[in-house]
Amino acid sequence: MDAFAQVAGAPLGGGTETIDMSVYGLFMQADWVVKAVMIALLIASFWSWAIIFEKMLRLRTLKRSAQAFEDTFWSGISLEDLYDRVGAKPDDPMSSVFAAAMREWRRSVSKGLATSSTARAALRQRIEQVMSVTIQREMEAIEKRLGFLATVGANATFVGLFGTVWGIMNSFGHIAVSKNTSLAVVAPGISEALFATAMGLVAAIPAAGAYNILSGQVQRYSHQLEAFAGEFITILSRQLEEQV
Repeated sequence: MDAFAQVAGAPLGGGTETIDMSVYGLFMQADWVVKAVMIALLIASFWSWAIIFEKMLRLRTLKRSAQAFEDTFWSGISLEDLYDRVGAKPDDPMSSVFAAAMREWRRSVSKGLATSSTARAALRQRIEQVMSVTIQREMEAIEKRLGFLATVGANATFVGLFGTVWGIMNSFGHIAVSKNTSLAVVAPGISEALFATAMGLVAAIPAAGAYNILSGQVQRYSHQLEAFAGEFITILSRQLEEQV
């Protein structure tokens, strides 16, 4: 790399001007359009990594909370006691699904809305609907900003390619104006153009990979919530039948 820097910085064609091939130098020498592309890609990359770390930590916390809640749920504790322990404002999605179902259960049973078979069937449908809506609301909150990763992963490369095309156009324009095809004239513009493409790849590759991984984890967590909801409605239906 030192040898390359010496060659890049050496005067060409008998001139005295040197070419700064560092990252900072390439940015400062770039056209304003290429600079705008680089800045946009840099911001997108930083924001993508912030989302990646936030989602990884959140999903890890949610998995631990879900496991702890399921352990308590299947430990033999009564549903009423568990609901009192969870409270009106649960801290995690699985507890929220449980609390929403229990609120509807308590409200309907206290009003005598589960005395007939038709009423019990209607209660089951209401509880299923309440849990479904709760799961949807919680999953929307978890999936928030994942779309940004998908957008960066799909489009950052093309944005970088736009900067590349623009930089190459400028390079050919300089060649036409100076009527000089030496490396000293061509190298800066080509390097700036390729640097824009590299930044596009740096932003796109982690975003696309993280989106695929995080989407799979979110999908599995959604299935876990749906499985719990199905098991819970079965338990409530059994209790309704035992009360007949």
